[in-house]
Amino acid sequence: QVQLVESGGGLVQPGGSLRLSCAASGSIRQINDMGWYRQAPGKQRDLVARISRGGITKYADSVKDRFTISRDNAKNIVYLQMNSLKPDDTAVYYCFQNIWRSGTGVNRDYWGQGTQVTVSS
Repeated sequence: QVQLVESGGGLVQPGGSLRLSCAASGSIRQINDMGWYRQAPGKQRDLVARISRGGITKYADSVKDRFTISRDNAKNIVYLQMNSLKPDDTAVYYCFQNIWRSGTGVNRDYWGQGTQVTVSS
């Protein structure tokens, strides 16, 4: 069994910062890509950022130069540092980790429960 637990969402004023965390636990052999998606009301879920096991990153154009994704491979945690937040960043943020479970020959994406980020004055 594998579980992802997110933390760090909340209410912040425009221009403020938040840091999201997503920790994986369970029978894990290896974690490949990690990342974050977000979904605003009435919209589809879109990629925010992802990071490979080796540290190669990819960002949505709308968050480049404001958000930073990082990971701690020893602790199975992925982070999203969000700076200069805008009202358009308001959404539920979901983390994912592509995990190879111990004792299996396959890997798949596992998802967090989602955390609300609201940017408003």
